[in-house]
Amino acid sequence: MSTFTDLSSWCQPTKGVKYVTTKVVEWENGAKGSGHWVRVPEGYDFDVSIPRALWWLLSPRDARFHKAACLHDHCLHVLDWGRVSSAASFSDALKATGVGKWTRLAMVLSVIVWHWE
Repeated sequence: MSTFTDLSSWCQPTKGVKYVTTKVVEWENGAKGSGHWVRVPEGYDFDVSIPRALWWLLSPRDARFHKAACLHDHCLHVLDWGRVSSAASFSDALKATGVGKWTRLAMVLSVIVWHWE
């Protein structure tokens, strides 16, 4: 296990599909031992942006998606990574939290192609 997957009680809902971190979220980007750490600070606001029409299939309240969404938003908006780079970490984080490959593929393609804002 890792500091990412072992972390529990790390966020709380704020409104709708929006959440705030209550602990630091750490993710080692790339291969284990790469030393390329992303640290999302306590108090960081993020959302789980799944279109409402797809909630019957992919619930934004599914805890398996939360850490990956937090990481993705932080990489994209704070670290100013590109959409594809942020999506790559999103994919790896989804995999680490047990999301299957087809669901992961659909979600990753969505964050690359669709601009939610």
